[in-house]
Amino acid sequence: MLFNSYIFLFLFLPVSLLGFYGLNRLGLYRVADVFLIAVSLWFYGWFNVSYLLLIVLSMTGNYMVSLLFDRGRVSKGITLFFALFINLGLLFYFKYFDFFISNINFIFKTDYNLKNILLPLGISFFTFQQLSYMIDRVKGRAPHYGIIDYAAYVTFFPQLVAGPIVLHDEFIPQLKDRERRKPDADKIYEGLISFVIGLSKKVLLADTLAVAVNYGFDNYLMLDSFSTIVVMLAYFLELYFDFSGYSDMAIGLGAMFNFDLPVNFDSPYRSHSLKELWTRWHMTLTRFMTTYVYIPLGGSRKGRARTLVNIFIVFLLSGLWHGAAWTYVVWGMLTGLVVIWDNLRKRDIPGILGIIATDLTFLLLLIPFRSESLAVAWRILVNLFTRGWTGNLLKLAENVMNMPELYVPMQVLNRGAGIGKGATSLIFLILLLAIGIFVIGRRNTVYIKNTYKSRPWMPPILAILFTYSVVSLSQVSTFIYFNF
Repeated sequence: MLFNSYIFLFLFLPVSLLGFYGLNRLGLYRVADVFLIAVSLWFYGWFNVSYLLLIVLSMTGNYMVSLLFDRGRVSKGITLFFALFINLGLLFYFKYFDFFISNINFIFKTDYNLKNILLPLGISFFTFQQLSYMIDRVKGRAPHYGIIDYAAYVTFFPQLVAGPIVLHDEFIPQLKDRERRKPDADKIYEGLISFVIGLSKKVLLADTLAVAVNYGFDNYLMLDSFSTIVVMLAYFLELYFDFSGYSDMAIGLGAMFNFDLPVNFDSPYRSHSLKELWTRWHMTLTRFMTTYVYIPLGGSRKGRARTLVNIFIVFLLSGLWHGAAWTYVVWGMLTGLVVIWDNLRKRDIPGILGIIATDLTFLLLLIPFRSESLAVAWRILVNLFTRGWTGNLLKLAENVMNMPELYVPMQVLNRGAGIGKGATSLIFLILLLAIGIFVIGRRNTVYIKNTYKSRPWMPPILAILFTYSVVSLSQVSTFIYFNF
C-alpha cells in the first residue's frame, strides 16, 4: 500500500488511527498493540500477500534466538552467528543470489540457472533493523523484549518498507509509555504538517520530474549534452524529493500515533563536501553503517590509513545495500573515494562555491546509480560532454510537460504569444527545475514544522497542497527506495 494512494489516505489511515486510539481509550493497551501489528501487516501484505510469510518467519527466527540467548541456552558467539545467518542469509538469497550466480556464470563460463527471485518489499530495511537489535543483544545494549513489543517495533507501518531505520531503544520505550496512548492534538497537527509536505514533495515534484528522468534513460542514445544535463538535474532533484518526501510522511505518520521517529534528511544539498552530505542524507543508514560496520572495523582508532580503508569498505557495502548490480558497486566505490579525498583535504570549499561543487559531484555520481548498466552510464557520461545541441531537449520537454493542469497556460503561450509547443514545454520544464532548486535550498521539514506551525497561514497552505496532491494521485508511482 502506498502512502500516496486513495485507499491509504481515506480508509487505511483513518481506520488505523481510530482503532489504535479507541482501544487505548478503553484501557486495552495490549490489544491496541496487537491491532497496530495487524494493520501494519495489512499494509505490508497489500503489495503481495506472500511477503507476509517472509517477514513473520524473519521476526520469529530473530525472536527465538534472542529468547534462547536470554535463557542462557546459547552463547554470545552462537547468537551472533545465527543472527547474521538469519538476517544476512535471507537478504543474500532474495537480493543477491541471482547477481552472484550470474557473475559465477560469466567468470567460469558455467550455465547455472537463475531463480529470477522477486525482491520482497523493504527487505533491506527490516533486515537491518532486526540485525541492529540482535547485535545490541549480544553487546549487552538491548534487553529481550516481549513478542508483542518486538513485533510492533519491526512492523510499525510508517517505517516498514523504506525507513527510517529505527533502533529498538527509539521505539519500544515509547510503545511502553502509557502517556503516549492518548491522542495529542499538537502532535497530530505536527504530523499532518510533515505528512502533507512529504506528500507534496512526492506527488507534485518527484513524480513530475520522474517523467523526464524515465524518458531520458529510456532514450539515452538520443540525448544531446543539453538534454543530458536536464535529465541528470531532474534525477538529482527527483531522488531527493522522492526519498525525503517518504521520510517526511513516515515521520508525520509516526507523530500522528504519538511516536517520534528519527530524522532522515537534514537539508543535504546545502553541504560543503560529500563527507558532510552523507551525514545529512539517509541519516539512519549512515548511523547504522557507522555503528555496526565502521566502528567494529576499527573506525578511526587504528591510524589514518586504516581509517580511509574503513571508509571505503563502508561505502562499498552501502553501494551493495542499494542493489545487486555492478552499477551500485561502482557508485559505492566512487563515492567512497570522493569521501576519502574529503577526509584528506585540510578544509572544505567555503560558501556557495562549496555547495555547488558538492552538488555537482553528487549529481555526476548519480549517473551509474540510476543507469541500467555500466555501458549505459558510460554513454550518458559521453553524451554529457560531447553531444552538443541536437534539439532533443525540445522533444524531451514536450513529453515531460504534457500534463492536464498545464493545458490552459500552454495554449495561451502557444496561440496567444505564438510560441511553439516545444519551446512552451521547455519554459515550463525550466520553471519546474527552478522550483526544485529553490526548494532544496530552503530549510528542511523539521525546521518548517517547528518554526511556522503556529502561523495562521499554515492550515490553508496545507489544505491547498493536500488537495492538489490528491487531485494528482491519478499519476501515482512507487517510491524509488522501495526497490532497495
